[in-house]
Amino acid sequence: MALTVVGSIAFDSVRTPFGARDRMLGGSAVHFALAASFFTDVRVVGPVGDDFGAEQLEVLEARGVATDDIEHVPGGETFFWRGHYDHDMNVAHTDDTQLNVFADFAPKLSPASREAQMLFLGNIQPDLQRDVRRQSSAAYAALDSMNLWIETTRDALVAAIAEIDCLLLNDAELRMLTGEPNLVVAARAAMQLGPRAVVAKRGEYGAALFTPEGSFAIPGLPLEEVRDPTGAGDSFAGGFLGSLNDARAGGDHDEAALRRAMAFGSAMASFNVEDFGTERVRNLTESEIGERLAEFKRLTHFDAARVPA
Repeated sequence: MALTVVGSIAFDSVRTPFGARDRMLGGSAVHFALAASFFTDVRVVGPVGDDFGAEQLEVLEARGVATDDIEHVPGGETFFWRGHYDHDMNVAHTDDTQLNVFADFAPKLSPASREAQMLFLGNIQPDLQRDVRRQSSAAYAALDSMNLWIETTRDALVAAIAEIDCLLLNDAELRMLTGEPNLVVAARAAMQLGPRAVVAKRGEYGAALFTPEGSFAIPGLPLEEVRDPTGAGDSFAGGFLGSLNDARAGGDHDEAALRRAMAFGSAMASFNVEDFGTERVRNLTESEIGERLAEFKRLTHFDAARVPA
C-alpha cells in the first residue's frame, strides 16, 4: 500500500532556548514523509530549487521515500523559513518567510502518486488541495490547513474539506474555522462539513479524535528533552496516517484503527521534538517506536476502581 503526500519542502533556520540550526531540511511534506515511512510506502510531491541536492534527497531516500515526484525548478530557490521559539515552545515566532519556488507551485501527480491508496494534502492553498484531490484516485484522503487560509480563503477551504475523509487541524484553527469556542462543539461542526474524522492537534497537551462513534484523546508524553517543535504536527500526521495505511494492519480506517493511529502519531511527534529538524526521526529504529508506544500505554492505563460508597 502507498501514501502520497503533497506539501512544502523547505530549508528552515531555527533558534530555540536549546540551540540553533541554519538551513536544515524541513517542510510539511518532509516531516510527514519521514514519520509515515516507518509504516507504509510514501511518495512525496513538492517543488525545490537549485539549492536542493543529493544530500537532501538522501535523507528521504534512506527511509525508502519515493522522490521522483519532487519537482526541480531550474534557476529557483527552495522555500525558506526562519523562526524562533522562546521558553513557551508551543508558540513559533516567524522571522522570515521566502516562498521562492513554492509561490508558483502547481502540483502534478505521476501515475504512481495518483494511484496511491491514501492521500495527505499538506498545508497548501485550498484550491490546490482540491486540484490534487481530483487528480488522485485515493480511497482515503486527509487534509491539514492553517489560520492564513481560514482567514483569507475560507470558502475554498470549506469546499476542500468537503472532499476529504479526515481533517487535521490544531485546536485554535478548529475553533477559528467553525466559530465555536468549545473544542468538542467545534469538532462536531467541522464534521458537518464532510469528513468522518476530525483530529485536533493540541501541541504538548496531546491530541483529540472525533468521529460519529464518539471521541478519544491521548495526552502528550512528558519529555525531559524538547529541543525543537518545528514539524511536530506534520510528524504526528505522518505517524497517524502512515499507521492507518499499514498493510500489516490491514489498512483499516475503523474506530479502533483510528484510536491506535492516534498513539502512533503522538509517538512520532514526541520523537520529532527531541532534536532539531529531521535529526531525531531520520535516525529512529522500529524498536524505539515500540518502546515509545509502550510508554504511552503505561501513561494512559489505570485499573478500574469502585467508587467508594
